Amino acid sequence: MIESSITKKGQTTLPKPVRETLGVQAGDRVRYVISDGEVRILPVRPIGRLFGALQHDGPAVTVEEMEQAVADGAAEG
Repeated sequence: MIESSITKKGQTTLPKPVRETLGVQAGDRVRYVISDGEVRILPVRPIGRLFGALQHDGPAVTVEEMEQAVADGAAEG
């Protein structure tokens, strides 16, 4: 079990194993989710880190082609 203390100002330092698990570093942000008396700490991912997360090997498509694909999918549903 990993623990840390709380300062008089209500601050704490995330222990290194927690930072490594969350993949956060100095300057990053975390989000606290409170549910049923428990708190989960989640990393806040800047949009810039998402660049390149989705790969597409085919040719680029136009906005019109995307809109047509959405309309086709809606017609099938």
